[in-house]
Amino acid sequence: MSTRIPHYMIVGGGITGLSAAFYLKKRLESEGAPFRISVVEKSPSFGGKIHTLEKEGFVIEKGPDSFLARKRPIIDLAYDLGLEHELTGTNPKAKKTFIVRQGKLHPMPPGLVLGIPTQMTPFMKTGLISPLGKLRAALDLVLPKREVTNDESLGHFLERRLGKEVLERIVEPLLAGIYAGDTFKLSLKSTFPQFRTMEQKHRSLILGMMASRKNVAEETAHLPSAVRNSVFVTFKKGLQTLVSGLVAALDSTDLRTGVGVASVRQSGQQAEVVFEDGRSEMVDGVILTSPVHQAAKMLAHFPAASELNKIDYISVANVIMAFDRKDIPFELDASGFLVPRSEGSTITACTLTSAKWLHTAPDGKVLLRCYIGRSGEQEWPALSDAQLISKARHDLRSLLGLTAEPLFTEVTRLMHSMPQYPVGHLEQIARFREELEAAMPQVLVTGAGFHGVGLPDCIRQGKEAAWQLADRVSAKEPAVTAGSV
Repeated sequence: MSTRIPHYMIVGGGITGLSAAFYLKKRLESEGAPFRISVVEKSPSFGGKIHTLEKEGFVIEKGPDSFLARKRPIIDLAYDLGLEHELTGTNPKAKKTFIVRQGKLHPMPPGLVLGIPTQMTPFMKTGLISPLGKLRAALDLVLPKREVTNDESLGHFLERRLGKEVLERIVEPLLAGIYAGDTFKLSLKSTFPQFRTMEQKHRSLILGMMASRKNVAEETAHLPSAVRNSVFVTFKKGLQTLVSGLVAALDSTDLRTGVGVASVRQSGQQAEVVFEDGRSEMVDGVILTSPVHQAAKMLAHFPAASELNKIDYISVANVIMAFDRKDIPFELDASGFLVPRSEGSTITACTLTSAKWLHTAPDGKVLLRCYIGRSGEQEWPALSDAQLISKARHDLRSLLGLTAEPLFTEVTRLMHSMPQYPVGHLEQIARFREELEAAMPQVLVTGAGFHGVGLPDCIRQGKEAAWQLADRVSAKEPAVTAGSV
């Protein structure tokens, strides 16, 4: 008699899928039994939205460019892959960030954490907020906490605690880089649950944030010493380092690109994966890590999958421009600037990339990255690349006085890339997963559309799904097929 080797399939080769495959392989190897893992990705390459381009001595991120250092899953993965020595932090001489107000750049006051003041004196001096707006924000120190603890929108929460001005002029532009969403539609519990915890524990959001700042050393103790003082971290040769590391670690795994999945169904004790070319495979477990609207199509026969279609996605773009340093008419002593909705600009933010990350440009050259698109501003996809570049250059000319012709440009369109978590999202997802487990216990669905959009969140979700699948499979009797002894 011979035992059939269990076969597991990860659908989607972005950072969630690769992390799921890596941690599933690690877990199954530790248990000692034979297994097979396949990762299938529809596009021609692995990495999802991560795309590092090396061009003329520049290191260019066309997708995400960094991650929060305090979020452990990605740092732990770097250690697991032996890549911790490749980590690098931001330039300590370019810590300033600006916010545009009435066409002028105002420095963000020191002590802001996610837009929340933790030092009141610099906040009271800023020109970003009116005197009345500052007084309204200070009311947070005396306002009672909300007794009802059901979910509410992020916008309502922040306006309730800090007032409309702080929300619109500081917090919303900051958060636009994470979610590109309408704060009055985003779920507080799904985006920044720590804000609710601070209000409940300290009554005041400002006092809660001040208290949390005392734990910074504790939060960064896991970091290599070279990057311990940096809020954001990346890799010296770009985020593609992480993708390459994962692919290398999965060298004994069945990795397939250019393979699209049409549907996934439960079939007895296994799952049937039907590919877009009509072929199918029977596997012992599946983890779907595709964007939720794609996962909903793969599970279209499953009624609860319609819940996934309630999660909207926003499209964004970035325009990257390279210049000679002699053509830049301003100091490169800041990481960039943010643009509130009220300013009416095409760009939502601009990173002075080569000032923020010293490894990204050759000597004497400068790299800038402009962001376009957010909730309520979704007309841009109809524009050509040339039009997007023209509009971005117009805004840079108005705000920075930059008139020089770029050495080159790169436009990246990230269509339907930013999931929007509506109020009640966590409860909605919990219902979906409960029904999915009851109907299709061999199938898990996870990724950015569920519990966090950042790279560390995706890695965490991939690892959690891997362990959950391993637990479910190990709880069953091993499958056996007849054979000769």
